[in-house]
Amino acid sequence: MASQSSAHGSVFSNQAGFDALESNVPGLGGVILDQLNMKDYGEYREAVEGKSKVISFKNYKEMFQKMEETFKFCSRCSKLPDNLSGAETLKRCAKCLNVYYCSKPCQVADWPDHKKACQRLRLVAIDRLVEWLMFTGDLPVPTEPQWSRPAAEVGSWEAWLALQGGFDAALDGVLISPNMDTLWSNVERPRPEAADLRDAVWRVQSEFLSRVLTVVAALTRFGLDPRDKPLTIHLAGASLNESMGARLTDYDELNRAFPGHQGVEVVLVGPELVDGPVIRPPLKAIAPAERVYISAYKGLYHNFWEELVETEKAARPDLVVGFHPGFHANPGLLEGWMPTLLLLSDVNIPTFFSMFSNAELQASLAILHDMEIKVLASGPSPFSSHKPEMVQSCPNKPLVYCNSSFLCYQGMLESATS
Repeated sequence: MASQSSAHGSVFSNQAGFDALESNVPGLGGVILDQLNMKDYGEYREAVEGKSKVISFKNYKEMFQKMEETFKFCSRCSKLPDNLSGAETLKRCAKCLNVYYCSKPCQVADWPDHKKACQRLRLVAIDRLVEWLMFTGDLPVPTEPQWSRPAAEVGSWEAWLALQGGFDAALDGVLISPNMDTLWSNVERPRPEAADLRDAVWRVQSEFLSRVLTVVAALTRFGLDPRDKPLTIHLAGASLNESMGARLTDYDELNRAFPGHQGVEVVLVGPELVDGPVIRPPLKAIAPAERVYISAYKGLYHNFWEELVETEKAARPDLVVGFHPGFHANPGLLEGWMPTLLLLSDVNIPTFFSMFSNAELQASLAILHDMEIKVLASGPSPFSSHKPEMVQSCPNKPLVYCNSSFLCYQGMLESATS
């Protein structure tokens, strides 16, 4: 489906993100494209989809510098570097090293709001850089080969961490890796203390693990166990976040949670998937025993269902999971999601969605209520990421966390079917 106009929002979440940047800080989207040497959003999409030139940099220093340039605007008045007067210059907050101001008056006026977020924005700034280690292969670190407790009993980070014997030592090892040294020798900021870096490594690792552990939580909530029968799990609305740099082993924690299982297929479905090893056709039959097989379909979920599931070219799902579907955000995204939401309720598929915040959860619940979809449970997620996320164009807004809230539904309310 083609993206809608900005007035109504886009069915593509990344396009909606660019629209939001432009709305909050006019010109910021253009700055990001300039740093990538691209003329428009379409060229950016083609690059991340592998259809045009690969985004490249002369060296690490240039890469990190260009990334920092995309955060350079006045947090108070939204001025970009090109809009500054001759006497103005953007200076970074000395405490968080994350936000900028064009003048002392702007910084003073912003402080009542910024002081509430300053300390946590310091963590965001560190995490943003440490996250690079996900692309170098230093993260994620290995976990224990098998859970020593049933998955149904591992309902929190504390319970999961108790199963991990050498996990702390593995995280500590990242601190002394060559790529960690490369990182801090190429960025324009001092290297944090070891304790701060260690915490950042854990937060980035937690974001990665949060997805697969959320899937485990969804399986146990619906009483599904791949040791009883092979299972097919669809990740509806999967996008750049789930597919950029994705590995065929990203969901292997399911092997550890359900040792000796009969086979699990995880199918990523979404129009914004990025090309890579997981972009391969879904299986027509069940996945091999004791393996997690990842496949993908690039397109909207209801189209995937009609094209492959109904024609038995892909397995019918036992569970559908959506990470941060965002259908509450604008009419365009809701328009793109509406057929999928109704389809899943009509065919009675167990469905589990995660959200960034309680506000997003409440807005999503209101939409499902109006659609008379039968919501079974909702609330805080047991495996919320520990890595805080800021709204880039509004840094003082409350920080959010991946998979921090959830809702699950199956079928329609009786009033809708009578």
